[in-house]
Amino acid sequence: QMQLVESGGGLVQAGGSLRLSCAASGRTASRNAMGWFRQAPGKEREIVAGIGWSTGSTYYTDSVKGRFTISKDNAKNTVWLQMDSLKPEDTAVYYCAAKRTLGISRTSALYDYWGQGTQVTVSS
Repeated sequence: QMQLVESGGGLVQAGGSLRLSCAASGRTASRNAMGWFRQAPGKEREIVAGIGWSTGSTYYTDSVKGRFTISKDNAKNTVWLQMDSLKPEDTAVYYCAAKRTLGISRTSALYDYWGQGTQVTVSS
């Protein structure tokens, strides 16, 4: 099993920044890709960004390109999501997820491990 713990959420004004962290523990060697997802009230969970653990390749959904940056530290087993120029529509619970199979996927069902989520609220 792998455990994922997110931190860094909070309340910020539009245009502000937040940095989310996801610390992994347990069977981290089984991880091949990590993703940040978000879910707003009444909406489906969607991928925000993903990163290949060995390749470092990245993926961003169109709505966050140029504003969000995903990064990782293999030695610390940590993934970050730097969120800049935040907008009210970014308000959601943000989840960290790990995938055992190769490749970043936009499909949440393909991820094997999930964190508990952290709330991000952007006020206008």
